[in-house]
Amino acid sequence: MSLAVLKSRALAGLAAPEVAVEVHLANGLPSFTLVGLPETEVKEARERVRAAIQNSGFDFPSKRITVNLAPADLPKESGRFDLPIALGILIASGQIKAPTLDSHEFAGELSLSGELRPVRGTLAMCLSAFSVGRAFVLPAASADEAALVARATILPASSLLEVCAHLTGTAPLAPHVPKVVVAALRVPDLAEVKGQAQAKRALEVAAAGGHSLLMSGPPGSGKSMLAQRLPGLLPPMTETEALESAAVHSLAGSFSAERWAQRPFQAPHHSASAPALVGGGGVPRPGEISLAHHGVLFLDELPEFERRVLEALREPLETGQIRVSRAARRADFPARFQLVAAMNPCPCGWLGHSSGKCRCTPDQVVRYRGKLSGPLLDRIDLMIDVPAVTEAEITGRAAGEPSAAVRIRTMAARERQIERQGKPNAALGPDEVELHCLPDCAGAALLKQALTRLDLSARAYHRILKVARTIADLAGEHIIRGPHVAEAIQYRRGLGG
Repeated sequence: MSLAVLKSRALAGLAAPEVAVEVHLANGLPSFTLVGLPETEVKEARERVRAAIQNSGFDFPSKRITVNLAPADLPKESGRFDLPIALGILIASGQIKAPTLDSHEFAGELSLSGELRPVRGTLAMCLSAFSVGRAFVLPAASADEAALVARATILPASSLLEVCAHLTGTAPLAPHVPKVVVAALRVPDLAEVKGQAQAKRALEVAAAGGHSLLMSGPPGSGKSMLAQRLPGLLPPMTETEALESAAVHSLAGSFSAERWAQRPFQAPHHSASAPALVGGGGVPRPGEISLAHHGVLFLDELPEFERRVLEALREPLETGQIRVSRAARRADFPARFQLVAAMNPCPCGWLGHSSGKCRCTPDQVVRYRGKLSGPLLDRIDLMIDVPAVTEAEITGRAAGEPSAAVRIRTMAARERQIERQGKPNAALGPDEVELHCLPDCAGAALLKQALTRLDLSARAYHRILKVARTIADLAGEHIIRGPHVAEAIQYRRGLGG
């Protein structure tokens, strides 16, 4: 048989389209040709496959070898096609026989010795392979990640020889038994933060409803400490959320089995570019906002980010997804993240401090805050001022509530939201806001006054209602009352609003 066809998977965003690896051997001058829009990593498979076949004890055929990766218009990247290409050559040259070839899919990078190395994106590929009922053969180091797909048949192998022995029936591969050990949740405790009762309350409201939060205050007031403690207040991830988050990290090659079902916390430096934040590259990969899917994205020193970088956040904050478009490719990534940002009130950071150390002029303050556009600020639910900690609070012992106690309340509030509308309050659409977030007469009157005095937009109006709904859920009340609306309005008055 001079032709062999095996199944593998490419990556296109979170999707893993099927790729047919067709290997044909013909008479003629010895050559090795790869076609099917391969990237550089795939083209380099020729030398890896040649050495792996020879070092595994097989003969590399001295024939005209043509490998086609179909469909031809789908770009192929990474070394995951090494294994199916090598198997195709061995089958087409008659060195091994594989009667069960059609019931398997293959992915794995080969070392020169024939050992299999892990590849990224195995979770997405395994999901697609499971949907068509095929077993998935992959490197042993990637098996735990792929085994997160329940009921999927995972066949791990450590070398090309093991896969050949399995296909010939000599030594079948044993299905992988998941050994995912979830590490205990280790996050900083909220009780360690001294003072800042209002900021802690805002953090609890943000955690309960999935709301975005912007904190403004002088250096050393505890903004970063508060942000780092938000993951410890969030409810546990559902299985679907954990799988989606793991799939994104698998695409980026940053998945760790020990972090399974733990909320991600991404904190990029303010020098990050727009592609680093939203995703990009010749072959689009997820950025920081997608890596924070179902978790927290913390942007410290918010005005120090480039304006175009911050403006790129506007769409995903509203829709929960990002589309990365390039001339040749387009990829959609999920980006349902919870934004937490921190900034100083002025360039020197001491505006409003009791020491009077600030020497910034009004024009400097306006220019500094003007780095944040109105449309971006309009999409942030909670904006609070975090004042400097007093001397008594610094020298005294921290006596706040621990994260575990606050988390119980946020979990109860989130359960009420899921039972009522099937999603957190922050994800409600305009029609759902009108259905679930209408206040009583006192709350409606208060909100009407706020619309006039604060000159709020329609988006800000809906966000106040969603925050008020979360505050009522924390209080265990079905009706949004005046005090709930008043507190929600207060959270729109940050940054001197």
